[in-house]
Amino acid sequence: MLSTTLRALRTRWVTFVGSFVALSLGVALLAVMGLALASSLDEPDRGPERFAAAPVVVKGQDTLDVPTSIGDRTRKLAQPRPVPDATVAKLRGLGTVVEDRSFAVRAEGGPADLVGHPWSTAAFAPYELDAGRAPEAADEVVVSGDWARPGTRVRTDGGTVRVVGTVRGLGFEHAVFYTDARAAELSPRSLQVVVDADAAAVREAVRGSEGVQVLTGDARRYADADPDRDSEALTAMNAMFGTAGGVTAFVSVFVVASTFAFAVAQRRREFGLLRTAGATPGQIRRMVVHEALAVGVLASAAGCVLGSYGAPELAEWAVDESLAPRWFTIGDYTWPYHMAFWTGLFVALCGVLAASWRAGRTGPTEALREASVDARPMTWSRRLFGAALLITAAVTLALDLVTNPGDLLQRKTYVSRPMLLITAVALLAPVLVRPLARLIAWLPARLPGAGGMLVRENAAAGVRRTAAVAAPVLVTVALAGSLLGATATLDGAKATEVRERTAADFVVTPAGGAGFDEATLQRLRAVSGAEVSPSSSSAVYVLEDGVALIRSDARAVEPRPLAATARLPLVAGKVSDLDDDSIIVNEEWEKHTVGERVDVWLGDGTRKSLKIAAVMTIGTGNNGVYVTPRNAPAAPVDRVDVRLAPGTDTATVAAALRQAVRASGGEVLTKDAWVRATYPETDRTSRMGFFLVLGIALLYTGISLANTMVMATSDRVRELAVLRLVGATRWQVLRLVGAEALMVVMVGGLLGALVAGLNLVGMWSALGLLSVWTSIEIPWATLAAALGACAVLAVISAVVPAGLSLRRRAVELAGVRE
Repeated sequence: MLSTTLRALRTRWVTFVGSFVALSLGVALLAVMGLALASSLDEPDRGPERFAAAPVVVKGQDTLDVPTSIGDRTRKLAQPRPVPDATVAKLRGLGTVVEDRSFAVRAEGGPADLVGHPWSTAAFAPYELDAGRAPEAADEVVVSGDWARPGTRVRTDGGTVRVVGTVRGLGFEHAVFYTDARAAELSPRSLQVVVDADAAAVREAVRGSEGVQVLTGDARRYADADPDRDSEALTAMNAMFGTAGGVTAFVSVFVVASTFAFAVAQRRREFGLLRTAGATPGQIRRMVVHEALAVGVLASAAGCVLGSYGAPELAEWAVDESLAPRWFTIGDYTWPYHMAFWTGLFVALCGVLAASWRAGRTGPTEALREASVDARPMTWSRRLFGAALLITAAVTLALDLVTNPGDLLQRKTYVSRPMLLITAVALLAPVLVRPLARLIAWLPARLPGAGGMLVRENAAAGVRRTAAVAAPVLVTVALAGSLLGATATLDGAKATEVRERTAADFVVTPAGGAGFDEATLQRLRAVSGAEVSPSSSSAVYVLEDGVALIRSDARAVEPRPLAATARLPLVAGKVSDLDDDSIIVNEEWEKHTVGERVDVWLGDGTRKSLKIAAVMTIGTGNNGVYVTPRNAPAAPVDRVDVRLAPGTDTATVAAALRQAVRASGGEVLTKDAWVRATYPETDRTSRMGFFLVLGIALLYTGISLANTMVMATSDRVRELAVLRLVGATRWQVLRLVGAEALMVVMVGGLLGALVAGLNLVGMWSALGLLSVWTSIEIPWATLAAALGACAVLAVISAVVPAGLSLRRRAVELAGVRE
């Protein structure tokens, strides 16, 4: 039997090469994603930056710690607290105290991420003057980098300033240094101070001050801006590479198993001859398993080698696209190679076992008869598993719609759910192929000539071949339609939701992240014919089920202006009932009954009991909560909604609003323009993550489509020769082969569209149950491009090998032995 196996490897080299290519590429993808995921698990050791030379940093409370029965729960505060004045007074008795301030600065011609600081804090980085001198007057600044030179006058959102000095940039920020007095005017709140004193004495001085931290050594990095950026970047990369890895693993396993099963199914005539010659079912199964083992070991090893070269390229691309921090590289890990190798080998063996079992059980005469026409393409096990997966998908969808429709809007759900449907439809594809092929070829079959009829009958008769070749197309269309359609539908729903909730005619937003000062708000309120509703971004925290500390985004508003400029999706209560002792929540909260009191922690960590004044629908998950400004201490006004009085001239009010915010650099937008600017589409990181997922999956399925088509065409040499012998010309045969390839692509495209449509209908139903009615967004252009690329690949991969084989005489081809 070993010699038979070796001869099979030599004579059916096209089939085995196709299996080798599919498996090696699949293992390479698994290795690449495994290496990327492993390298995103550990963040680098990062030391202090802005306070690398500071002796001791004292930081106010910036976290909320709530004890529960299973341990403390911690969340970052939306409005961190400054160091208490009494504590600062004690610290001044120990040594020099320097108050730190950081605030966004918008400057013409300057970097977009400029940050302002007092000049006295420059020495703690340390920054050193390269040119000029330190600022001495309120309109003098020192800047980092080379975007402005001493003597340059720069217009900023805080007024026109003159650059009097420059410092060398240190790489972690673009800084603008003001005098200490001017920095205090621009940013009155100081959240941390630097103390030149003994650390032990400082700790003793702050004892009893709630939440105050004393930072020394490497811990001083927690006083830098965004100290958690590395861990947040890792979390984002884990999500991106985890999603890409999951989709890649599914696609790889799906295509490899399909390819190996098809390779075995192609050899039914060979198995029938072996059975006629006396081979037992066990011998045939062992032969097939040995072949798969040989190909699997070699292909998996080659895939691991390819993965070692591909992973660094992926890391470099992720850094270049700002999807990963600049320090991200592929580490020296071995477990991803083991995972990829053994997974590839396991899938290869699993892909042939079911087909070899059926081949071994088939009698010699029956096998020879089945070689021409797929009389029984569906086994009972395939029907059972396909139906079970389809029922599972339907039941889980129904349960989610009934119990938790919001879960269908989560990324993990709309990324993973298509996999279940793709597998189910692929298993049941032989049942669907014949009617789909007849439907697609209905009109061509009625045209003059036999071409249309032959295309229809060949596709309908070779069900296994058609289903195997259509599988990569099914995955391509289903993934592209499901993922891109889901994000587009969700983006459209969010925009629709915001548009319907906003009754304002204009929305005014500040430049940068500093918020509007009181003088600007007074000028806006003074605009004639305008109802102004300032609001601030904050948060509230609630302990649910006694163990989960939940953070909800909050907007701090005045009730009467809010009622005039917004249409909240209320299911109970009234906006006008909101006051300093109440809160507006949504139905997602554990407590959401009007009049019921709920214990919350405000954005600065203050605990408070508030009465529920009104309840909103859950919507897409962005409804948040509403409180009054008194319950959002220190939250700057970052948005002003403006409603025009009846009969007011729109252009006049718009000009007055722009004049009111000219000094602070605010932007005045119409409602529709603000909705487009604020909710245009999924954020760039998510988009690029999806492009990574789809790019890898579609590239692999495209190669697999070409690979499977070559395998299928090479197996039809005798059939093509018979067509030549009955009078068909070479070009007629090639046109027939190309038309059949297009037919198969259309079958796979329709099956993929069916999967994508079912997924999008599920999301649309969930949005309707959440009171958000929007249209289903189908990425027609992307689907057309994917289907067109598949069609081109399929036609080329079918016509080229057919054309090469037809260069021999038809009589010789008809006598080719398998």
